[in-house]
Amino acid sequence: MFEKILIANRGEIALRVIRACREMGIKSVAVHSTADADAMHVRMADESVCIGPNSSTDSYLSVPAIVSACEITGAEAIHPGYGFLSENAAFVQVLEDHAITFIGPTAEHIRIMGDKITAKETAKALGIPVVPGSEGGVPDVATALTVAAQIGYPVIIKATAGGGGRGMKVAKDAAELEVAFRTARSEAKAAFGNDEVYMEKYLQTPRHIEIQVFGDGKGRAVHLGERDCSLQRRHQKVFEEAPGPVITPEQRARIGKICADAVAKIGYSGAGTIEFLFENGEFFFIEMNTRLQVEHPVTEAIFGVDLVREQIRVAAGLPMSFTQDDLVINGHAIEVRINAEKLPEFAPRPGKVKVFHAPGGLGVRMDSALYGGYTIPPYYDSLIGKLIVHGRDRPEALARLNRALGELIIDGVETTIPLFHQLLADPDIEAGAYNIHWLEKWLAKTYG
Repeated sequence: MFEKILIANRGEIALRVIRACREMGIKSVAVHSTADADAMHVRMADESVCIGPNSSTDSYLSVPAIVSACEITGAEAIHPGYGFLSENAAFVQVLEDHAITFIGPTAEHIRIMGDKITAKETAKALGIPVVPGSEGGVPDVATALTVAAQIGYPVIIKATAGGGGRGMKVAKDAAELEVAFRTARSEAKAAFGNDEVYMEKYLQTPRHIEIQVFGDGKGRAVHLGERDCSLQRRHQKVFEEAPGPVITPEQRARIGKICADAVAKIGYSGAGTIEFLFENGEFFFIEMNTRLQVEHPVTEAIFGVDLVREQIRVAAGLPMSFTQDDLVINGHAIEVRINAEKLPEFAPRPGKVKVFHAPGGLGVRMDSALYGGYTIPPYYDSLIGKLIVHGRDRPEALARLNRALGELIIDGVETTIPLFHQLLADPDIEAGAYNIHWLEKWLAKTYG
C-alpha cells in the first residue's frame, strides 16, 4: 500500500480523497494555487505545496509543478479527483515516466475514451448500444446532409473533443443543419482547438442514465447500478439520484452486465462511468468518463461502498474488496449541487462566506470545503458543495432532502439553494417524471 498520496485537485473532492487516505492510514499531500492558500483541503492534508499563481493553467493544470510537488514530498501516487488533469492521457504518461502511480486507468484507456468518435467506435465493438449516427467525423455540410437523410431528423452535431455542451447544435431540418454545422465547428475550434464534429440522431425526450463501473485492471469488473442525471441546465447536471426512478431491475441487470463485461474485456482499472441516453426502454451510449464522477456519493450511499478507497486499493495492486454478488441496492439517494451563483441567470458569485452551517442527522452527508470566513475565489468552478441524502425509498429521500436544505446555511454569498426548494415543490420532481429537457423548460416558465 502507498505511504503518501498527492491530491492533484482542490475543494470538496480534494477533501474527499484526504478523508479516505486518513482512514486508510496514508499520508496526504495537498497542492494549491496562491488563491487557495487558506483553503480547507490545504488545512486538512498532512502536507501542502504551493504549485503556482491563481490561474488554474499555471497551477492545477501545470504538470511540471505537480510532478515536482511529488518529488519534493516523496508522494508515490497521485489521485486526480475530477476535472483538471483527471482525464489527461499525456499527464498519466508523464507520471509513468517518473515512476509515479496514477490512481485511475491507463493513459491508453483515457486516450481511447477521451475522443468521442473513438469512444463510440470502441463501445460499439464491445457490444454497448450506441445512438445511430455518422461513422466517424463529418468533414463538410454535404456529408452532414447525407448522414442526416440516412438517420432522419432531428440530428445533433457534436464536437469530437467536446464537453460541457460546447460545440453541440441541434438541427430539425436541412436548412437548420447548414447553420448548425458551421456554428458547431466554429465553437469546437474556439473551445478545444479541434473543429472536428460528428453527428447523431437527436432523441426527443430521453433521460440521462449513467452506469458506474469498476475494474481491477486484470480483466475483472463490476457495475454498481445506475444514476439518473437528467435534471440539467445547459448540459450541466444539477440533481442526481440512484437508483433511477424509471429503470426496472431487469433493465439495470441487462445494461449493467453489458457495461461490466465491456470494461473487463479491455482490462480497465479503477472507477469509470458509461453514460447513456435512455428512451422508450432503450439505452444509447453517449460517452465514458474515465474518472470519479461528481455524483459518486449517491452510488456510495445505496451500496455502502467507498469508491475512493477502492480506487486507491486497486491502484496499489490489491484486488477489489467486493464482487458483483456483494453489490445489493439499499434504499434511494439524491445529490444536489450547490453553486455560488445568482439566480435566475446562474451568474457566478464568488465572495466571503460569513456563516456556514452544514445540515446533519440520519442519512445526510454534506461534501463541501466551505467554512465561516472563507473567501470563495473567482478563478475556478462555482461548485461549493454537494448535499447528499439517503432514505429507505425515494419518498423518504425527498423528504430528507427537503429537511436538510432547510438546515443548510450559507450566508454572505448567493447560492442555488433556493432553486432546490422550488424544485422539490413541483409534482413532476415528486413523481420522477422528467427528462433532459425538463429543467430548461421549467426555468423558462418559472423565471421567464
